[in-house]
Amino acid sequence: MAEPLSAQMMWDDRYRTEEYVYGTEPNAFLLENVDEIPSGDVLCLADGEGRNSVFLAKRGRRVSAIDLSEVGVTKARELARSRGVDINFVVADLRTYDMGVERWGAIVSIFAHMPPKVRADVHARVVTALAPGGVFVLEAYRPEQKGRGTGGPSLPEMMMNLEELRRDFVALDLTVAREVDRDIREGRGHQGMGAVVQLLGRKPIDL
Repeated sequence: MAEPLSAQMMWDDRYRTEEYVYGTEPNAFLLENVDEIPSGDVLCLADGEGRNSVFLAKRGRRVSAIDLSEVGVTKARELARSRGVDINFVVADLRTYDMGVERWGAIVSIFAHMPPKVRADVHARVVTALAPGGVFVLEAYRPEQKGRGTGGPSLPEMMMNLEELRRDFVALDLTVAREVDRDIREGRGHQGMGAVVQLLGRKPIDL
């Protein structure tokens, strides 16, 4: 159990500053695809300081957001208060968090990097937790990001590639599934060209 504790301490330390490390504006891929997200209940995974959940709540969604870092969630609550939105923030470990069954109209995963075995399990539970017709939105760094110094984990195995994600989400109808390099400007934490993978999928009504 040392790993989750170490990760929690790392993120608490990173977020323990007055500034918002990844900014207060939404991720560009999420912004680009927000109209694909149904009205109703949305779950944001590893939401950090709250920029994406606050954006979705401002767009009228009923949002729950989970993160491992209590420091990050405290800042997320403050951001939500300052923007006048109500969000259900939860401090929890995605390895054990119960996402439910056919519970969410959308699930959002923005730079939610995890060890491979944990990631595969979380992704399987995402498919189960999406309601029929529900939408999944993901952006993450690819292993090609290593060494660029513009953001992302230090270990390549924590990152994702399109082939792996196609396997994880074979049950979804994918409307966006691509690997791209793009200029990312999200606070001081993501600054510069990034090698990313992007996914937008919908759970079939009859799955």
